Amino acid sequence: NAGTEADVYISVYGERGDTGSRQLLRSQKSKKFLKGQTDIFAVEAVHLGCLHKIVIGHNGLGSGNGWFLDKVVIKDPITDLDYTFLCHRWLDQGQDDGNISRELPVTDASMLPERQELELKREKTWAAEKWKFRKGITLQFYNRVTRGFICLYPDSRVDALGDKKNKYGKVFSMWMYA
Repeated sequence: NAGTEADVYISVYGERGDTGSRQLLRSQKSKKFLKGQTDIFAVEAVHLGCLHKIVIGHNGLGSGNGWFLDKVVIKDPITDLDYTFLCHRWLDQGQDDGNISRELPVTDASMLPERQELELKREKTWAAEKWKFRKGITLQFYNRVTRGFICLYPDSRVDALGDKKNKYGKVFSMWMYA
């Protein structure tokens, strides 16, 4: 359910202005915006110079309108440069932050694909784990070397000695059989 049947719009911004909002109508594929599919569109516009951002979104209409967008690549036919805009997020009122449009800055060309992937994984992990770092939460980590718990307290204190008798710390063992 990562594709969408909604109408998708894009605005491209460069050093010489923007395209205004354009509906992406005709893909080279028979069905647009399907999960795992790369769609290619031709958008006519004056030359905008170096691109710096896009705004992309949909109208939220139709069944299954939520959409997971990985990235947008714009090829400038005049300079033959590719501009990449990473998203890797939902455009869905019921997912992520509920937004159905995103403003995406151009990705720095010096970032290697491996670094981009690592950054996306880091962001995804942080989104899933950030609740642990809310105000008032004490974090505990088991240290195999000291066989004790290291505690990070809400008031910024750190107990790194590894209290072996911490009544709140629990160590779990798990075995998996195939």
